[in-house]
Amino acid sequence: MNNKNILKFTSTVGIVVFFALLIPPIIGFFYGENVTTYFLTMFFLLCLNGAIFYLLKDHDFTLSVKESIISVNLIWILLGVAGAIPFVLQVNLNIWDSFFESISGFTTTGATVFSDIEALPHSILFHRSLTHWIGGMGIIVLGVGLLPLLNPNGSLSLFKAESTGISIDKISPKIKDTAVKLWMVYALFTFSNFLLLMIFGMNWFDALAHAFSTISTGGFSTKNSSLGYYNNSDAILWTTTFFMYISSLNFIAHIKFFMGDKRAYFHEEFKWLTAMLIALSLGLAFAHVSNSNDSFYTALTHASFTIVSISTTTGFATLNYETWGNVAVMIIFFAMILGGNTGSTAGGIKSIRHIIFFKNIFFEIKRSIQPDTISSIFIDNKEIKNSTIRSVFGFLSLFTMTIFLTMAYLYARGLDEMSSISTAISMVGNIGPGFGLTGPAENYGFFTWYDKIVLSIAMIIGRLECYTVFILFSFSFWKKF
Repeated sequence: MNNKNILKFTSTVGIVVFFALLIPPIIGFFYGENVTTYFLTMFFLLCLNGAIFYLLKDHDFTLSVKESIISVNLIWILLGVAGAIPFVLQVNLNIWDSFFESISGFTTTGATVFSDIEALPHSILFHRSLTHWIGGMGIIVLGVGLLPLLNPNGSLSLFKAESTGISIDKISPKIKDTAVKLWMVYALFTFSNFLLLMIFGMNWFDALAHAFSTISTGGFSTKNSSLGYYNNSDAILWTTTFFMYISSLNFIAHIKFFMGDKRAYFHEEFKWLTAMLIALSLGLAFAHVSNSNDSFYTALTHASFTIVSISTTTGFATLNYETWGNVAVMIIFFAMILGGNTGSTAGGIKSIRHIIFFKNIFFEIKRSIQPDTISSIFIDNKEIKNSTIRSVFGFLSLFTMTIFLTMAYLYARGLDEMSSISTAISMVGNIGPGFGLTGPAENYGFFTWYDKIVLSIAMIIGRLECYTVFILFSFSFWKKF
């Protein structure tokens, strides 16, 4: 393993990240905030990473599988530290709360320790949403898009270590070209969302911050009541619902659609997710109507927003859905384990894994009835390899185990059953709000510093989809590569 490879890559990503993190203090300056120390600190860290990169500029760069996986894990820890600095400098938040808030931002979880968000400086509000936007498509994919600076051939192994889903679907011969196209679509959606939110009544600052959080499926808001602040504007709620939805779809499909492929979305994963969102939204709307005096349209507006927000792991809220009754809570629990499509900014299990899981169950039931039957699992008329099925079930096992361990820890720490299980699912699934003590009307500020470390680790494991983290504990990984 060549440490210079890791150092050169992390410094490259650091240059991009700290350049981006210069923007919040600049915005703070225009709002009359004291951001001198903030700006100079980010500028110093940008120069430090630039100096490291310059010293290694003549170093030949090719990441191995081991170096890629170590780089990915290291980057997320360093991001947590880097993103925590502004909270310490600007609002005197302690390092553990700052680290938790930073990890929550970059992993697009959206859980917060702040009780009064509207009291925060504009620079910090923008910083929170910007961490979402950077982490949404994946900081490593951003790095892969910049790999021509380092390695003309790009780095497939690095893309594999960071990309979500069970496979990689390229639309360009080189991974770096795919990454650049992904970011172009990502930026287009962000600008479109920003423009529509302004048209429908948000000021430019709130519109941009919410666009960052929406397209990244993050969930940080500039308001204490999240999108509930805009409950008088159905246009804003439905616009946000739409953009959360399209951000939960495969971005490769978006690229193909813009390149002229009119059937880019005609695949099973898209149909599964869309059908589930419609079914859960209707179910939640009926549950809400039965527990309120709202009209069905109003109930459908908030139910659709809630289901899409939770399913896509965004975590915005318009109302306190915990008050909608037990049936509503059950439906939202289903939404929490749904997740988006492969190759989206959404976290969670991902729809393709649900499809493979249920198809394999039906296949095994059929084979138990007819042992001599020779059959296979097909998705979009393509046979699914046994290795892929094993990978899916392995992921589900690790995902469930991580949730169970997090839940057991929280329960042992004194949380009630509902708070423990929902918080564990929320952290590992990168959702944000849970139920009970971490419900949509609550925050994570009451946890101790060591609780926040555990929860931060859970968020990183979920963001990197388990394998990338747990492989570090495998002796064969260190021996083989």
